[in-house]
Amino acid sequence: MTDRSLSVAIEVLTSIWQRVLQRSPIGINDDFFELGGTSSLAARLFAEIAEQTGQHLTPVTVCAAPTIVALAARLELPPSRSPLVLLKPGADGPPVFMTHGIGSSVIDLVPLARCLPLTQPIYGVEARGNDGVEEPFDRIEDMAQAHLDAIRMIQPGGSYFLVGYSLGGLVSLEVARRLSANGHNVALLAMLDSYPHRCHLSIGQHARLALQLAKQRMSGGMRASGSSHQSALARQGANLLGHSPVEQSIARTMQRVKEAQHRALRNYRPRFYNGRVKFVRAAIVSHFPSDPVPVWSHLVGTLEVETVPGDHVGMLTAAVETLARMVGWYVREAVDLLPHSPGGLDS
Repeated sequence: MTDRSLSVAIEVLTSIWQRVLQRSPIGINDDFFELGGTSSLAARLFAEIAEQTGQHLTPVTVCAAPTIVALAARLELPPSRSPLVLLKPGADGPPVFMTHGIGSSVIDLVPLARCLPLTQPIYGVEARGNDGVEEPFDRIEDMAQAHLDAIRMIQPGGSYFLVGYSLGGLVSLEVARRLSANGHNVALLAMLDSYPHRCHLSIGQHARLALQLAKQRMSGGMRASGSSHQSALARQGANLLGHSPVEQSIARTMQRVKEAQHRALRNYRPRFYNGRVKFVRAAIVSHFPSDPVPVWSHLVGTLEVETVPGDHVGMLTAAVETLARMVGWYVREAVDLLPHSPGGLDS
């Protein structure tokens, strides 16, 4: 890209950023996420970029290029086909791999990744199909295998650190099962408010959940957060998209992926994982069981449960700093237990 073309791209992008983020001025080195950027705004941003420049980049590009000048430099580069997205660079220790929930994107994990008090690299694993090109998976097992293949490209061996939010917790569980079955060490599996579909609960658990939901409906306290593992952030994103052909194409892509993920959730019956699981539940329950212990204790070797403030969505937004401190502690604890533990982690 020549200096002239870079200058033109920066001018075009600045106008788009100011319009989508509804603020002015925006400097070429201002960070998208520090300006209040979300997955929904990223979808609108890249829809407008496609319409004005003809460059069809996926919204997750903003993770690697979160400033106008960085994004301008990437406009002429071929898009990455790897599901792995670097959310936070790092140099010390094994990488952490994070998986997002239904109807969502790794973009929603950026606040958590950036708040983690770690110097390890942190990757998000993007759902297949979110790029609008590939067909989405509708089986957790297929998702897990694709994630595992991508992870092994970055980390062929060693000890693995896995964090999964909502549906992503089930995918991470299945990845951990496969790694363990093949003789690899899973140093950390953290599941963040992640549950199987209610059809796979026991009769007693299902009855308690039905009573819980009935009481919430009667009291008017039914919350949108976590409905069927679907992120409220994703619903807002679909509502914010406009009616241009590109925006409608993005909305259809989001819907297609979400429907496939719902099928995957319903059809997945977790199998036993003979390892330790760090489980983080939201303090405010919604559409999920109020106690994860009866759900998971017979399906994993060891279950440790902690609680963070807020609800299913709030744990990634308003309570993200508390969640990050907790997950950061899990990672550091797991690293300390490794033989020949690498240094360099923040204390």
